[in-house]
This record gives sequence, structure tokens and C-alpha cells, in this order.
Amino acid sequence: MDSIVVGITGASGSIYGLRLIAELLRADQQVTVLLTNAGRQVLAFETGVKISAEAVEALPQLRDYFGAGEELSHFALNDFFAPPASGSNAPAAVVICPCSMGTAGRIAAGLSDNLLERAADVALKEGKRLLLVPRETPFNQIHLENLLRLSRAGAQILPAMPAFYQQPETVDDLVNFVVGKVLDNLGIAHQLFERWGENQG
Repeated sequence: MDSIVVGITGASGSIYGLRLIAELLRADQQVTVLLTNAGRQVLAFETGVKISAEAVEALPQLRDYFGAGEELSHFALNDFFAPPASGSNAPAAVVICPCSMGTAGRIAAGLSDNLLERAADVALKEGKRLLLVPRETPFNQIHLENLLRLSRAGAQILPAMPAFYQQPETVDDLVNFVVGKVLDNLGIAHQLFERWGENQG
């Protein structure tokens, strides 16, 4: 069982993060959920899922929502004593889904003002997987330069760009494609979308 940090920031697309967490738990992964303040606000606005700003209240709320137990953990963003803050206890991967341009910019600059940014920095310095799912359009030059800098540092950039070759019929189909691509990059098996050429004669 790998330890994977999933961060949800204030970019639109909170549903991607929720679906990813659910699929990781389904795949028997140990998941640490980190929410930025803006991420918590957007999550409530877009999905109706309201999580307390107090970590002691947020953990049971998250476990109840996902039907999870000790395999799901959560820490306050100012808790630098949490395991993901140290390279001596680095998670196997950090996925920020969705990733705001502000978060991407601070990570690209080597700034760690909160636990999520520190976990991302730890992933880079320890050679672990760092996967960012930006949900912004259009990108300006600063965004592109930050994403390129992160890519050169070892991060995987996976924009929330659903494909249409599987002929999606619902919003869930679109969400599943993006989340499936994240799982592919983590090396976790799934059946969230039909792969190109799978059922072609």
C-alpha cells in the first residue's frame, strides 16, 4: 500500500480531486488529503461538499464522505509536523488535483508556505512523483514558464483536458477520463475509460 498525498486547491474542478481520492481508496492506497482554504471554498461551491477548516473536524467529515477509515488521513495546512513535511517520511507520490496557478507558481519558486507546497517540494527533492493537474484557461506566459520549470524539475504536468474519442455521454465520463490518466501516471490499474483501439475490430 503506497502513501499518496492528494491536494485540492482553489482552481475550478474540485470533482477531479474527489473522484481521484475515491479511486485511490478503491485501489487500496493510503491517502492523505490536503485542502487549501480556497480549495475548501471552491469544493463547497462546486460540489456541495463542505469540509471544516478545523483539521480535527475535517478528518471525520472526509472519512464519512468517502466511507473510509484509517487509510485516509488529513492534516491542517500549517501542521509542519505532519509526515508529508519531511523527506524522511516522503509519500510515494503527491498529486495536486486541481492545481491552481498560484500553487504551481509557489512550488516552481521553491516556496513552501503551507504543508501542501512543502509536500510537493519534498516529492521533488526526494525524487518521488509530483503530478500537477492544472485547470486554467487560457495560460499566460508566467503560467507556462512556471509549468515548464516544474516539468524540468521532475514534475509531471497533466492538464485537465478530457478526450472525446471514447464518445462521452455524461460529465462523469469526462471526469473519469482525466482521473484515469492520473491513475495511469501513478501506475494504478483502473477501468475508468475505454482505451484507444481496445474494442476496435
